[in-house]
Amino acid sequence: MANKQKLTTASGIPYYENENSMTAGPRGPVLLQDFILHEKMAHFNRERIPERVVHAKGSGAYGTFTVTHDITQYTRAKIFNQIGKQTRVFLRFSTVGGEKGSADTERDPRGFALKFYTEDGNWDLVGNNTPVFFVKDAKKFSDFIHTQKRDPYTNCKSATMMWDFWSLNPESLHQVTILMSDRGTPYSYRHMHGFGSHTFSMINKDGERNWVKFHFKTLQGIKNFTDAEAAALRGTDPDWAQRDLVQSIDKGEFPKWALKIQIMSEKQAAEFRWNPFDLTKTWPQGDFPLIDVGVLELNENPDNYFAHVEQAAFAPAHVVDGIGFSPDKMLQGRILSYTDAQRYRLGTNYEHIPVNRCPYMVSNYQRDGAMRMDGNGGSSPNYFPNSFDNIEADPAYKEPGLPIEATNADWYDRNAEGENDHYTQPGDLYRLLSATDKANLISNIVGSMSGIDGPKREEIINRQLCHWFRADISLGIGVAKGLKIDLDSVMKHMPA
Repeated sequence: MANKQKLTTASGIPYYENENSMTAGPRGPVLLQDFILHEKMAHFNRERIPERVVHAKGSGAYGTFTVTHDITQYTRAKIFNQIGKQTRVFLRFSTVGGEKGSADTERDPRGFALKFYTEDGNWDLVGNNTPVFFVKDAKKFSDFIHTQKRDPYTNCKSATMMWDFWSLNPESLHQVTILMSDRGTPYSYRHMHGFGSHTFSMINKDGERNWVKFHFKTLQGIKNFTDAEAAALRGTDPDWAQRDLVQSIDKGEFPKWALKIQIMSEKQAAEFRWNPFDLTKTWPQGDFPLIDVGVLELNENPDNYFAHVEQAAFAPAHVVDGIGFSPDKMLQGRILSYTDAQRYRLGTNYEHIPVNRCPYMVSNYQRDGAMRMDGNGGSSPNYFPNSFDNIEADPAYKEPGLPIEATNADWYDRNAEGENDHYTQPGDLYRLLSATDKANLISNIVGSMSGIDGPKREEIINRQLCHWFRADISLGIGVAKGLKIDLDSVMKHMPA
């Protein structure tokens, strides 16, 4: 092999940490000084114009969220402060990896992005139809998405790229197992769950913090296509999910979801057997049961797709008082990345576009910029503090401090020991499936992995088979038999 080249920044500076963000302690928040993370994400956000880099093809509708149960013991967020309270919402569904012209029934996660128009500002809960994701650190995100897009040589989708990355990142196994099941091809947007996916925090009126996960359970029931059904519909109606959503709302068949939450105390988080902020893991519902909150209903189609759905801009950075962040490394990266992407795609004043505009009073010192759509503050001061206006920073909205687990010795630790169990939860998920669902999962995996080609084909297949075996022996055997792989050759590659 020729002399290896050093990994460098765009300015030629060699660096080592390309997969783990710099954090304050093993589970601490991501540090602003990690300029490699910023460079990777900022460049990634600008790779394609004018469509969204990911979630390019989507559907959306307006609706309402109604509180049905009291959770004020956990949060002071005004959206939840009274049973029966209604809040207007906008929800955008999407596929993740495809372009705007791709089919709605592709095997792909589905985006589930909600904008709540609350009196304390817009709250964006930007998730997927799965409770986990492929990677747990934002530094890996752009590399992962590249494998879901097009090969730089052939300009075609590549099973080899996908499975090469997944086989080299066993943390992806949980999400890959879900994706390769029939839940990877939902029947429609109405017949799938939605998840905030990340761990967030809730803060109550006494300043007490709990960790929280958000679940939206479809009240239409889960319904999926088989791989064959999804493939057939890709050729006959690539806009199936868009058409289904518009027509159901037009007919008055308003889709609904029940919002439920899981709550974990800070003490429970410190003692939990997995990192509770790891996006590739779930919280067992037996330990942290679902708590009823309210009902989401979609009941209004936008009168113009571009003005509302295409220009809708979501950002996990947009949380409201009573809801906060967590040390989830993917969430920390998205806080920076999504607002950056929206400013690039729609302009610095993207929040003035009607679908993104807060319907309540907005007071700040942001001025100028392309496409400013209001009076630009008129003659009022554009700096703070000043002696002329009456805008004040309200201390009632101050968030309590977040303890940071860090010492000088572990300040730069990127990935704590004991956090690399990537097999228990995917294996548990497989063992929960019915015999039919197990057979479909294995068939879908075999079909996808059969597309791996090139000189590294055997190496990639054997590496991925090792992951399936470590998750569940019968799953590994089923995939190996489907690929007509000799089991003895696989065992040679199994780690001791």
